[in-house]
Amino acid sequence: MTAITVDLPLVASGKVREMYELPDAAQPSLLMVASDRISTYDAVHPTPIPDKGKVLTGLSVFWFAQTGHIVANHMISATDGVPEDLRGRALAVKRLEMLPVECVVRGYLTGSGWKDYQASGSVSGVALPPGLLESARLESPIFTPSTKAETGHDEAIDINQAAELVGDRALMEKVAEVSIELYSFAAEHARQHGVILADTKFEFGIDTSDPARPLVLGDEVLTPDSSRYWPAEDYEVGRSQPSLDKQYVRDWATASGWDRTPPAPPIPDDVVQGTRGRYIDAYERIAGEPFDAWLARASA
Repeated sequence: MTAITVDLPLVASGKVREMYELPDAAQPSLLMVASDRISTYDAVHPTPIPDKGKVLTGLSVFWFAQTGHIVANHMISATDGVPEDLRGRALAVKRLEMLPVECVVRGYLTGSGWKDYQASGSVSGVALPPGLLESARLESPIFTPSTKAETGHDEAIDINQAAELVGDRALMEKVAEVSIELYSFAAEHARQHGVILADTKFEFGIDTSDPARPLVLGDEVLTPDSSRYWPAEDYEVGRSQPSLDKQYVRDWATASGWDRTPPAPPIPDDVVQGTRGRYIDAYERIAGEPFDAWLARASA
């Protein structure tokens, strides 16, 4: 992918996305552009993953459409207001006042949650039964928020700390409830398509242009960057799982000898292609259509 050039005011630039102002929109709106960059351990690798941004955008569009009955979301259009050369990897979205927490829901014991459980028997203050194995399915999904760090690592917190950050206990309890409902709905859909949604991260904001100030789902949603997806046919409790997400690159980065200090190293061609294949596989299984169908629809 060549460098993205957008003739709009830049609002924010992150590890993967750029946000631009859409000044002529009828409501406060942004152009959210997903690049092909990939990061591990909070450092961006110099090697892009071809089509990654289009997978993230396509899956977000799919899930926004599927979950609108649970909570409103910020998507306006994948075409209207989106420059033609960015269609497929960019969305016009509502501008929100984002909440300062990451809303993580876990249905399986893995990743940092597994490490926390081994150390304390709980995850983000949620006590779990003793004797659970790695990758075990939890009896019920749990809400395990974290801080939203501008630099460095997000830190796991409990719901009380999250409520303090947000400044509204009732709102935070609603966010937790909606997050679990979103996860449960998506996990069931994924399961029916041969995929396990182990955990995921949501971001929410408030639509301040609406006098009612409704809660709105923002950012990306249920993508291989923000979620752990496992092929159901390979699932086996008691070990780490093959993945259809960013974990494949994390595993390579861990085994490479890199000490996790920036700059991140280049990614070998075979890992690049393996990652691209996993992301596209995730899209096609979950959306139930060829990836090319999304690209054709977005560019029409």
